[in-house]
Amino acid sequence: MNHFELKDGVLHAEGVSIERIAEEVGTPVYIYSRATLVRHFRVMQRAFSDIDHTICYAVKANSNIAVLQLLAKLGSGFDIVSDGELRRVLFAGGDPKKVVFSGVGKTREEVKSALKAGILCINIESAFEIDLVEAVAAKMGLVAPVSLRVNPDVDAKTHEYIATGLSSNKFGVPMADALELYRRIHASPHMDAFGVDCHIGSQITEVDPLIEAMDRMLGLVDQLRADGMDIHHLDMGGGLGIRYRDETPLTPKALGEAYAARLKPRGLRLVVEPGRVICGNAGVLVMRVLGDKTNGDKRFCVVDAAMNDNIRPSLYKAYQGIDAVKPRPGHTVTVDIVGPVCESGDFFARDREVSPFEAGDLVAMRSCGAYGFTMASNYNSRPRPAEVMVHGDCYTVIRRRESAADLFALEQRLDDDWSGLRADDSAV
Repeated sequence: MNHFELKDGVLHAEGVSIERIAEEVGTPVYIYSRATLVRHFRVMQRAFSDIDHTICYAVKANSNIAVLQLLAKLGSGFDIVSDGELRRVLFAGGDPKKVVFSGVGKTREEVKSALKAGILCINIESAFEIDLVEAVAAKMGLVAPVSLRVNPDVDAKTHEYIATGLSSNKFGVPMADALELYRRIHASPHMDAFGVDCHIGSQITEVDPLIEAMDRMLGLVDQLRADGMDIHHLDMGGGLGIRYRDETPLTPKALGEAYAARLKPRGLRLVVEPGRVICGNAGVLVMRVLGDKTNGDKRFCVVDAAMNDNIRPSLYKAYQGIDAVKPRPGHTVTVDIVGPVCESGDFFARDREVSPFEAGDLVAMRSCGAYGFTMASNYNSRPRPAEVMVHGDCYTVIRRRESAADLFALEQRLDDDWSGLRADDSAV
């Protein structure tokens, strides 16, 4: 469920007309519904209420400070993958004791920053990272709480770019190596084998891969406990899918019931890292039609947003619904909806059947709350869009639109005095 619906023939976000926001803020613009974010987080809370658990929202899905602040106030923890994300969480008021640090390539400074903040757990992903965390913790005179991210070699049955639980993926350590690596951690005076971690992928719509992964991880937990390690939690990652088109996603309630049946007998705390399922359908990207053109038999609708604003359709060939903000009844046409970027891959939809759009019309791309703005770039020197949060009949600009000056604010012109230029430089 989300709070984007037609009222009096115009698409609204909660009680605010999207036409109004577009006129006052401009386009392209990301619009988020506060009520949808709250509802989705509370659905996750209820889903796991029968077991000891911590929800750690995956910051990479949508890292806007206002989104993080809202979730922190609701009691969420956070799953981070960089020091920048940690700093965002702390600035937004997040509790470091509810933060887990994932990622396959942490730096020495990132580990130091995480330990200094006092986070819940560092999810180690390789043998060399064990050495890194141990060295940093020893130098700081601390004991680092760690989990080992184990690759259970389970097929999540999702897009190859977002599958992370197979032996062919870069993430985690092989199950066959896990016990010996945990023994190394357990033997260190500067690390505490605090938990066990896995994450098999994103946009998962079936329960079986997640249960298969949990069963394999619980087998490892039993081995570790038999070896004398006091494992506090099992982190099953995230990955719950959402409906973009005609998917029938697994519900958090069904997953919670399946997890509870396995965890209760062992007395393990569950950590989950939902991202997309909380914020995906809580946002839309609104754009304005620039015009209509044909190349031979091909018809194109050109809009003012582009692949730099939302790369998912180009990167994953992902389907996202696109609707007129003020629909016109009548016939439909088949078009490619494309942006201004100088790439043939700059498209939002191909051969999409839609009501005819005219220059100046507003259109809304659905399901843009996750991996939309957070993956945006300045390619073609395009300023990134504004972000807006709607609450009831009010809205707040939670990130202003970038200006042209913002694009080169961190860059430096060369000195105008070229007298020191070598003769051979002029040929470059």
